[in-house]
Amino acid sequence: MKFLHRIYDIFFPAKCILCQKVLRSEETDICNQCRTHIEEFPTPRRKISFVARWTSMWYYNDNVRYSMLRYKFYRMSAYGQVYGRLLAMHYSTKHFCDYDILTWVPISNKRKNRRGFDQVELIAVSMGQELGTPAAPTLKKIRHTKKQSSMQSSAHRKANVLGAYTVLNPKAIAGKRILLIDDIITTGSTVSECARVLLTAGAKEVSAMCVASNNK
Repeated sequence: MKFLHRIYDIFFPAKCILCQKVLRSEETDICNQCRTHIEEFPTPRRKISFVARWTSMWYYNDNVRYSMLRYKFYRMSAYGQVYGRLLAMHYSTKHFCDYDILTWVPISNKRKNRRGFDQVELIAVSMGQELGTPAAPTLKKIRHTKKQSSMQSSAHRKANVLGAYTVLNPKAIAGKRILLIDDIITTGSTVSECARVLLTAGAKEVSAMCVASNNK
């Protein structure tokens, strides 16, 4: 079995999920150069409606952007586990917030069938495994929407997702503090709508985390 693994590593060497360079034996997931030079997202100044607090791991630019495009549109589903592990480390380092339920922003069934997986669910599940608190579904997307990236303004993005989500089990979230995971936060319209729906259904508080953002 070890021999087969060595053969596999020769033909399919592990690569940095950001810059795509072949990893050295002492490197895992991200090369040392990217770990050293990637800019950490600062404490955000901009508030998101209905969200108590939020944070991002990275800026959504350069190699981070290309990495996430490969993940979402080129079937690099294995990236989800890596993003989840790194997000769990980011959460623990920042001591970000206390929560009762770890959950995620779901995509529509139509988009999931087309893509083959829910990219945010994979991240949240991996993060939960690392933190020892399994991620649980709380929301369902009941209306397929246009891609938020195709919307030119914040107002259009808000209108695009309005009424697109519903709570699966209101009793399960009543009085609970919820940590909501998304892959990318731009204007914050999607997490804001999800938080609004969760709070309306009885959640006590909603905080949010994402892999990357350009919303400072």
